[in-house]
Amino acid sequence: MQSDIHDTRLYSCEFFPPKTPEGTANLRTTLTALAALEPAFFSVTFGAGGSTREGTFEVIKEIQANGLHGAPHISCIGTTRADVQGLLQAYQDIGVKRLVALRGDLPSGMVERGEFAYANELVTFIRDVSSNAFHIEVAAYPEYHPEAPTPKVDLKNFKRKIAAGADSAITQYFYSAAAYLRFVHECEGANIHVPIVPGIMPITNYRQLARFSDSCGAEIPRWIRKKLEEYQDDLTSLRAFGLDVVTDLCAALLDGGAPGLHFYTLNKHQPTGEIWKRLGL
Repeated sequence: MQSDIHDTRLYSCEFFPPKTPEGTANLRTTLTALAALEPAFFSVTFGAGGSTREGTFEVIKEIQANGLHGAPHISCIGTTRADVQGLLQAYQDIGVKRLVALRGDLPSGMVERGEFAYANELVTFIRDVSSNAFHIEVAAYPEYHPEAPTPKVDLKNFKRKIAAGADSAITQYFYSAAAYLRFVHECEGANIHVPIVPGIMPITNYRQLARFSDSCGAEIPRWIRKKLEEYQDDLTSLRAFGLDVVTDLCAALLDGGAPGLHFYTLNKHQPTGEIWKRLGL
């Protein structure tokens, strides 16, 4: 698939804050490589319970200093209103225009949840204290949030975040274009009309992907899982298969009207860069 020269869709990438000097050096290499592709922005995750708050800010600061656009994650768990207000001001001071507002995960053993219970409350607060200074992204779950009792409840929860002032959404990763297209159709039926950008996870390691998917509720279709099990000790074949699967998924999503793609890079540039090239973006 070749991208139209007038394509108005947004393509973006996500990083996590590194914890070692080697990780920092690797992320700088990845940032340089992916910046050449000119994505709309780079989001940076916020660890469970705010455990990477300083790391997130430092990575965003470096992205902004390089003349690029950063989009920090801000989560509810373990966060106070004063914390968020301070972060918002700090991000405004370095020119950040986009945020990803999430409920976040409660770390093991952590009891104090913070002053926000749900992402819609965080979105409301951000709007109250910063008006329209930021474009606010929220999370969406085409295969439904693992803690939602029913799909209907999950859709209502998503609608609350949009009603609170979110501008657009990025989805959990998935490997079924039909699941995404069905979810978007359900959102339209519920009078939710914001861009819902598919989250894309390149496939490079079967065991890691299976662990991620089991913890976050993302489905790996049986035919894909069986192939990955077969290839798990043959990394060359596994990665070649993964590139084919994810490239085909992205092409189907764009052909189906997706407003862009958001790549979960895991701080690696090669898989995302290769998919980007294959799609002609």
